[in-house]
Amino acid sequence: MDDDSSDTKPESVGAVLKVFAILQALSEHSEIGISDLAVQLYMPKATVYRFLQTMKTLGYVRQEPGSERYGLAVKTFELGARALQYPDLIELAKPHMEMLSEKTGETVHLGTLIDSEIIYVHKVDSRHMLGMYSRVGRRAPLHCTAIGKVLMAWEDPVHRKQILDGAEFKSFREKTIVDRTAFQEELDRVKAQGFGEDREEFDDHIRCLGIPIFDRMNHPVAGLSVSFPTFRFDEANAPQVVAMLTEASRDISARLGCTKFPLAAPAKKARR
Repeated sequence: MDDDSSDTKPESVGAVLKVFAILQALSEHSEIGISDLAVQLYMPKATVYRFLQTMKTLGYVRQEPGSERYGLAVKTFELGARALQYPDLIELAKPHMEMLSEKTGETVHLGTLIDSEIIYVHKVDSRHMLGMYSRVGRRAPLHCTAIGKVLMAWEDPVHRKQILDGAEFKSFREKTIVDRTAFQEELDRVKAQGFGEDREEFDDHIRCLGIPIFDRMNHPVAGLSVSFPTFRFDEANAPQVVAMLTEASRDISARLGCTKFPLAAPAKKARR
């Protein structure tokens, strides 16, 4: 038995490595064809196809109808979400997100930190045809998103420096903050006013308002945001949206063990 096991081990390990290489490659694309995937991974096309079909059968990979283009399925993300530090976070946030989307009519995101970026772990879509493009599992930069700003504004200074050392202050739009000193000044403003804003800094014609969520150590573990197309964003209504976000965060944070909610009452008016 030992001899048989040792003989098959290299082949088994090789198969596992191929599976994870394919998963990693798929995570870098919304969808990709077999030929491109085979070239990227230096694998025979037939091998890639065989693995993809098995992963599709198991529900971890989806295939675009009528094509040979593949992407990760929601089941893959659900598996990864179980590795969150707070596995109940999404379930705790869902009812609040649905309420926020219902009252505002807009897209609501829940995001957490991953490396030096944020990742959207849950979303509720806008009821309107035109809204912010996003998807669960999508990564976004820290320096030009409302969620990224609130996570950094309430972060421990030492840890914040480590995170930002690995961040790329890339320019996405004309209004993107690309200077680290200017970004620190922005974080000071965010913390003073009690919420974060994206003023068309990441996506054209999109405004976002965000609030942090805290754990039992009063540490920011996630961010909650509402995204508006600029033509539906009313500055006068921003304080009301911030107030709803704050109350949602207060309840979610309490359920995560936060006993001293760090946020003061929201400012009366969002900064233009």
